[in-house]
Amino acid sequence: MAEDRNRLAVLGSPIAHSKSPAIHVAAYRVLGLDWSYDAVEVASGDLGAFLNGCGSSCRGLSLTMPLKREIVPYLAEQDAVSRLVGAANTVLVTEDGFAGFNTDVVGAERMLSESVPGAVRHALILGGGATAGSLLVALANCGASEITVSTRSPEKSTGLLAVADQLGVALAVSGPDVLPEALDVVVSTLPGTAPLVRKFPARLRATVPLVDIAYDPWPTPIARHWLEAAGGVANNGLGMLVYQALVQVRIFVAGDPERELPGEAAVLRAMREAALGSF
Repeated sequence: MAEDRNRLAVLGSPIAHSKSPAIHVAAYRVLGLDWSYDAVEVASGDLGAFLNGCGSSCRGLSLTMPLKREIVPYLAEQDAVSRLVGAANTVLVTEDGFAGFNTDVVGAERMLSESVPGAVRHALILGGGATAGSLLVALANCGASEITVSTRSPEKSTGLLAVADQLGVALAVSGPDVLPEALDVVVSTLPGTAPLVRKFPARLRATVPLVDIAYDPWPTPIARHWLEAAGGVANNGLGMLVYQALVQVRIFVAGDPERELPGEAAVLRAMREAALGSF
């Protein structure tokens, strides 16, 4: 890859709250790389125009809502996870075009392993967007065999059923009023500013942890609702953000999500400190 490709960015809308620039810059500083990483507001429908004008110095991109699915038609190649989920959150600029990766799954797996103390067999996912697909795969990889996706528009999330079939997971896609009887974890993929659309029983909130991929503002409305129950536990998404970003850095540096970085422990430590610095 050309050495003069030294610009990176995270795209999405809204994007001003993103901690990704601080996290990535901290990583490149430890690695001794003079690369820039900016947050750029790109709304749904504007991605093509941005890609056409991103320039020869662009090395790679991180993608957040609502662009993880919109990027797919522009990709010359994809990794297996992004093909399975139908969404990519990472783009590497190559001589052959844009290569897409999904690092959300591995980030979510590590977050879940730290946030849920026991075995995960039954899970509820709130929200049916692109990130819900990544959490579906992550939960399956963590051992979940029965998953319910709760969304206001179930008809828009039927593609998740095909993903579940490939994973061998029993999946139900339902409206927001459905609540499974047995649960080991509730995972919210809703935006951090999303209002609380339903209340959950205090008994559930007291015994089943909430893993919320949002982190700003914190606590989110649903996290606050969870914490109001005696014994309620709500985890934010900073862990997922950092872990998926670490794999992104591997991709941007070496083109390989599985190739560890030089001094990776120090890189990860700096990324964690940057994530927590303004939290």
